Amino acid sequence: MQKRTPYQDKIIKRYYDNRSDIMKQKLSELTTDLYLAEGKKRIQLWKRITQALTNLGVDPICIERLAVSDNPALLAEFLEKKVYKK
Repeated sequence: MQKRTPYQDKIIKRYYDNRSDIMKQKLSELTTDLYLAEGKKRIQLWKRITQALTNLGVDPICIERLAVSDNPALLAEFLEKKVYKK
């Protein structure tokens, strides 16, 4: 196994230092896509959204409620109130 260079180590460290910001940006993009999606694409987006919310440490019960509602407006409101305000 090759060792990483110091430059690669810095990139990896910055990624993990900014992981929550990356997840928040990803959730914003997924929410926008969810408004336009239908059928299988919508199901796939919800899977990605639930994974991103899990990575941010959101309560699984809240995640389940959001996914069951299948309402992008409710998701956007939740993100605005709970996730982005931290």
